[in-house]
Amino acid sequence: MQASAPPPYGYQDLERLMTMMTGDEKHSTSATSTLDVVWTLYDSVLNVSSEAPENSQRDRFLLSKGHGPMAYYAVLAAKGFIPVEQLANFGEFDSPLGYHPDSNLIPGVEIAGGSLGHGLPIAAGMVSALRLKGMTEPRVFCLVGDAELDEGSNYETIAFAGQLGLDRLTTIVMDNGSASHDWPGGIQARFEVEGWSSAMVDGRDHEDILTGLLQPHAGQPHVLVAKVESK
Repeated sequence: MQASAPPPYGYQDLERLMTMMTGDEKHSTSATSTLDVVWTLYDSVLNVSSEAPENSQRDRFLLSKGHGPMAYYAVLAAKGFIPVEQLANFGEFDSPLGYHPDSNLIPGVEIAGGSLGHGLPIAAGMVSALRLKGMTEPRVFCLVGDAELDEGSNYETIAFAGQLGLDRLTTIVMDNGSASHDWPGGIQARFEVEGWSSAMVDGRDHEDILTGLLQPHAGQPHVLVAKVESK
């Protein structure tokens, strides 16, 4: 069900929209850590439209950090992809808004999230497929958690994307210091050694996030490490 055009919601409305969602599986801490990045993407970066969510030339956003999608749902509602009224049914049996996003049920959602470590490989494959089709305009953005980088599938993808120079791929790592395995030089170095462009930003500063996301990276995939502390 596609939403009609919403009233002009802004960032200041997101907290209220999030409070509409209740239940035991909200993972609200995980959600609020991503709120500023997701808002900045949808408000200032992504070429997407709630009126044509399947447009082949759209940018793609993949929420690999699928726990706590409350922030994602709030932003989608604010931008008209889903009806605001649907937020109140979050997690109920007949609601499309499950505890993990489902691409089959929610307009604008690209993948079913929740299984850690699978979002970035899908994103790299998506960029590769678009390249093979000669579609050079769409960009793919994938948001992951720092602990999620412990998954071996991400190690392989970081190397793969760097070697192929997938410059339409941007990965955003939410870094709250929860990773189990350190990397010499930190998260940035983990990507840079494989040929990625990188930036580190304050994950709650919208201007800082925007500057990092728009940093030129011709011929290279790009990683944005967003430092956050849980509210």
